[in-house]
Amino acid sequence: MTHFNKFFGLKAITLTAALSLTAGLAFAGDNNITSSQIVDALKPKTVTRGLSVGPQTDPTVQAKEAAFLNTVRNRQTRSLSMNERDQIAELAATKPNIDLEIQFDYNSADIAKTSVSSVQALGKALSDPSLKGSTFVVAGHTDAVGGDEYNQGLSERRADTIKKYLVQNYGLNGNELVTVGYGKTKLKDTANGADPINRRVQVVNMETKTASK
Repeated sequence: MTHFNKFFGLKAITLTAALSLTAGLAFAGDNNITSSQIVDALKPKTVTRGLSVGPQTDPTVQAKEAAFLNTVRNRQTRSLSMNERDQIAELAATKPNIDLEIQFDYNSADIAKTSVSSVQALGKALSDPSLKGSTFVVAGHTDAVGGDEYNQGLSERRADTIKKYLVQNYGLNGNELVTVGYGKTKLKDTANGADPINRRVQVVNMETKTASK
């Protein structure tokens, strides 16, 4: 166990469950997703005043999370170690997130024409003032067809493609977009590994500004 994980006292989380979407939203049918739906999914949850301080509101914990994120900013996606990918997954499991079934051309990191509207909706959402100042993880996933090494590289290239599109077309700060690839290690439908639903991009709001009332 790393010092990072010891600090947070995180329980062991299996790789399959770490980005399971149980805490997030998934949308099928790329042409139906809107920027407002993405914004709503990525907004921090509101907490009531007077509640005891937990891991998500403890300033010390938040500072430690931010320090870790700073170590992976502006890194080449392929340079992330397995341990760093696992740490990102553990943090992401508790954060607001959304799964977008963004399709790519076969055997390619080029965004399919049918999914361009979804990426555009994502760009508009991440430009929304309510999400300003957050750092987002863009995680690429593949289906189970093909070898482990090939799918790992493909998921990384696809995550990088989304980041490049967002930076170039929406002026988003590249420092606020951390890309990571998980290949076929986190299938959404483990019973049907070849199902296109497994080929997706997950976006996670890592630095949530917790609202209170």
